[in-house]
Amino acid sequence: MTEPTIHPRALRNDRPADALHIREGDDFGHVDVYPERAGWRYLTFWVDNFGGGRWAIPPAPDVETCLVVEAGRTVVIADDEGGSWTLPGRESVFDDLPSAIWLPDGRGLTIEVGQPSTAGSSAVAVARAPRSGRDGVATEPIVVRPDAVEVEIRGAGNATRQINHIIDPDFPADRLEVVEVLTPSGNWSSWPPHKHDVDDMPNEAVLEEVYHYRFRRLDAWGLQRVYREDRTRDAIWEVRHGDVVIVPDGYHPFTAAHGDDAYYLNALAGDRRTMACSFDPDLDWVRETWASMETDPRVPLVPPRRPTAVS
Repeated sequence: MTEPTIHPRALRNDRPADALHIREGDDFGHVDVYPERAGWRYLTFWVDNFGGGRWAIPPAPDVETCLVVEAGRTVVIADDEGGSWTLPGRESVFDDLPSAIWLPDGRGLTIEVGQPSTAGSSAVAVARAPRSGRDGVATEPIVVRPDAVEVEIRGAGNATRQINHIIDPDFPADRLEVVEVLTPSGNWSSWPPHKHDVDDMPNEAVLEEVYHYRFRRLDAWGLQRVYREDRTRDAIWEVRHGDVVIVPDGYHPFTAAHGDDAYYLNALAGDRRTMACSFDPDLDWVRETWASMETDPRVPLVPPRRPTAVS
């Protein structure tokens, strides 16, 4: 069996805080993260907002690819090898569960949206990572439709949130893992704060991660913090619709402002097929209190189509 090299810890990363927060507006609706920009090994991520017509994704050698439709319906994806797939898509991330496709390679793709959102635009997020050569990876594209998405309700009280699993550790991908998180207004998410920058299995693995935000109200905002235990990095940002935050290491909680429901897409890449993480030792006790608390009745924000897991 072929296994990837297991790196013992994340690359040293001394990028300033303003380099880790990318505003959608800075690039006229396009945001992108690539290894040189993030200071890590694997993950490339971008989001494009566009109207009708066709949109092309260039080929890239020796990578795997995942596309998630965030807005737009009847989305046709064609490759440069004659393959074609139609995804139902959705009006917005608050209207339906995700449609996605995973491909085992970086073949060129063309995207055509049959029906843009009522706002007149569409959005597709793309994640790529280099292939490791590990065994057990699927060799053909896999479509993930809304009725196949597992929904998990995590936390309790004002730390209740909805997790939509797109590419989980059991998915036959290589390095990529992808999830959506919907957080009701005023709630905390990615809580208690956790990190995944040291290889210490089964407790923690090294995973590169981005947070990509969308809000039900387009002028809304939330707060994202990224900090290390020794506080050599400790940054807090106001994050808005379309923004991306790069998480190279450290703990990274989020909170939605009162009155505004929030969404973020997490794309991750690493050497192991796991989401193992460790929690901030000063706050890990919070998880023990959830057994005696009710979950927030507003969750799920988007109804599941399969039985819901609660954790």
